[in-house]
Amino acid sequence: MNWRKSSRWLHRRMGYLFFGMAIIYGVSGIALNHHITRHWNPSLVERTETLNVPGQVNREDVSEDYIREILEITGETANYKQYFFPSDNTLLIYLNKGHITVDLESGECKLVKIRNRRVFLEMNFLHYNKPKQLWTYFSDLFGLSLVLLSVTGLYMVKGKHGIKGPGGILLAIGIIVPLIFLIIYLW
Repeated sequence: MNWRKSSRWLHRRMGYLFFGMAIIYGVSGIALNHHITRHWNPSLVERTETLNVPGQVNREDVSEDYIREILEITGETANYKQYFFPSDNTLLIYLNKGHITVDLESGECKLVKIRNRRVFLEMNFLHYNKPKQLWTYFSDLFGLSLVLLSVTGLYMVKGKHGIKGPGGILLAIGIIVPLIFLIIYLW
């Protein structure tokens, strides 16, 4: 049995089988990296609108009527859930898929509406292994296939165009770069 021929056969089959998984994990992985660094939530879209509510109000004067008035001004009467005071001068009104923040001193009101970000939400759902059960086994199989794809990829091309040539240099770089980051950030 020819090892190079077997590697190509296995590499090609796993590549086809796990193409979708590679796209899912690649795209959602990039999105999740930027979620941390850019304060961007890849699963949700947030839209903020600033409005003014009439007059200054003290915390003690906030009533259900005042809450209803704000909900009418913002057009969110049907979405009201509850309210509370994170500080003496701030009123937070919870809505279905959003919230309203009212500065009681200035009367400034911020309406924040939240909706799901299509495609990214679903990819992140799978990336975080939220389905559990059978998905865990399939994603483990994908992880194993990445190891096999890496190993079989080394034997796809032989000679000076493969691992003995530029492939070997790229292989060394691919091993050294993660080690450098580990040395810098962990050790």
